[in-house]
Amino acid sequence: MSHPYDSLSPDAVITAVESLGLLCDLRILPLNSYENRVYQVGLDEAEPVIVKFYRPNRWSRDAILEEHIFLHELQEAEIPVIAPLTIAGTSLHQFNEFFFTLFPRKGGSAPEPGNLDYLFRMGRLLGRLHAVGQKQVFKSRPAITIESFAIEPSTKLLELNFIPSDLVNRYTTALEHIVSISRQLFAYVKPLNTIRTHGDCHVGNILCTRDDALFVVDFDDSRMAPAVQDIWMLLCGDPHEQRQQLDEVLAGYEEFHDFSYNELKLIEPLRALRMIHYAHWLASRWDDPAFPRAFVWFNTPAYWQQHVSSLEQQVFALKNTLETL
Repeated sequence: MSHPYDSLSPDAVITAVESLGLLCDLRILPLNSYENRVYQVGLDEAEPVIVKFYRPNRWSRDAILEEHIFLHELQEAEIPVIAPLTIAGTSLHQFNEFFFTLFPRKGGSAPEPGNLDYLFRMGRLLGRLHAVGQKQVFKSRPAITIESFAIEPSTKLLELNFIPSDLVNRYTTALEHIVSISRQLFAYVKPLNTIRTHGDCHVGNILCTRDDALFVVDFDDSRMAPAVQDIWMLLCGDPHEQRQQLDEVLAGYEEFHDFSYNELKLIEPLRALRMIHYAHWLASRWDDPAFPRAFVWFNTPAYWQQHVSSLEQQVFALKNTLETL
């Protein structure tokens, strides 16, 4: 079965870039990306650029431009992000069925997970980022909600028959508990203030450069969400370690932006929503040949057994959070 990305040959990538008036030197390096396709492309007598081809039919033009506008606002506020290049008056271009964007190249690697100094600095960075994020709202990009991250994806998973029949009852029971308790916890946090967030702020989307500067990258999943959405995924390790890490993040964060501590009650609901949404994301992309190659462990009996068990464990975490109200 063919996939739209099959048409993105090296010649097509070069043609797309050169349609903007740039001259390629024919050096193309595919970069690690599954949802979209991303390449480093060499230019004649200029620094290479990063070219991102958006997955067709995922985001509308307006939704992608909202991401770009947010990035340019952050850049103008001197917050370390990598904003798209504006060429011929726009940052978003089209080649055949693909929207595509060019970014400047920035070298670096992910920082060490759990490092308290890095987490304090990340807190400061996120505080500044959210101070900008609260100034406007996304109108075309969706919010992280129980409906869009749990009910809709789980319904589609069941319709597509990905979950083995002997696990369906356990899955639906765990899901009912997650939705019910998550609704109670979201209702507890009033008023629930949603802002423009990164949306997927894990260590893999943090870039540490050679001069030890931190950059937040890849705003492809940027959505309206409570501020804690950009905080909880930075935490790792056992509960004691995560508490220490959270203290460091919030100490840095509150230098630049107020934080509503009631939102900490949303960490376990947001974790559960991500678990459900992630499984559906993999299933919904299974026709893309890159996914079976990269995620060989997915859609096996062992995977679904572990996934359902993890959801059941998450129910206990949600109940424990509910008991602290």
